[in-house]
Amino acid sequence: MNEIIYAGKHLITFSVSRHAHNSWEFIYCTGGSGRISFDDSNIVYKSGDVVLIPPLVYHQNESDTGFTNIHLNVRDPALNLRRPTMIHDDGNHFILDAFTAAFYYFGSNPGKQTLLLSAYANLIVSLISNCLSMPVRNPIVEEIAKNIILSYPDENFELDQYLRTLPFNYDYLRKLFKSEAGVTPHQFLSDTRLQAAAERLSFTEGRQVNISEIAHLCGFREPLYFSKIFRKKYGMSPSQYQRSQRENASVPDGESLKIRPDA
Repeated sequence: MNEIIYAGKHLITFSVSRHAHNSWEFIYCTGGSGRISFDDSNIVYKSGDVVLIPPLVYHQNESDTGFTNIHLNVRDPALNLRRPTMIHDDGNHFILDAFTAAFYYFGSNPGKQTLLLSAYANLIVSLISNCLSMPVRNPIVEEIAKNIILSYPDENFELDQYLRTLPFNYDYLRKLFKSEAGVTPHQFLSDTRLQAAAERLSFTEGRQVNISEIAHLCGFREPLYFSKIFRKKYGMSPSQYQRSQRENASVPDGESLKIRPDA
């Protein structure tokens, strides 16, 4: 399952004739744009798009201006798709990074890179599955969420100041974000920081960590405020949470401590 059996790259190309594969084909457009035609439909793509084509589906790729891509043939990917589908890489370009690495290792010596290729195949399919399961959101909302995720560790990050740099009304952005993400931008920032703190408290390898240090690493200026809102969300203090996670490591399956998901 999730086995890369071929990895190739198109430099500036205008046309690829009609063909089909016995395996899945994943095509990442790295530049330009074009159109992939199937017997009963078309997919118009641009840079950053990934087209997923099931086995034995005939298709041809055409472009008026030219395209570049990385294409992978993957055997038995764990994808619940029946028809050709397109997704778009996020702003971090994680899928592109994985495609680039898979292409490199396949070309360098596939016989000696089996473990790495298998790992990248699993990663690529996981990233694609994550994109498929995520609801399509407004690009403005995606941009705000991305900026928050990248900036949350900085305790000097001023979310209001960032929002006011965008070419939209502040109240409109706040309402739009809440309507699509379910929370306001400020709550999203707080939840992101708390989740990061909880993960750090969970993976301390048995060490007692400094709660103030974790607070600052996750973007909280005041450790006391951090402890207050952490308790509100998880139902216990950060130190109690850390202790519970350490104890849970030795608790049999099905008997783990239940943490309150929301305040």
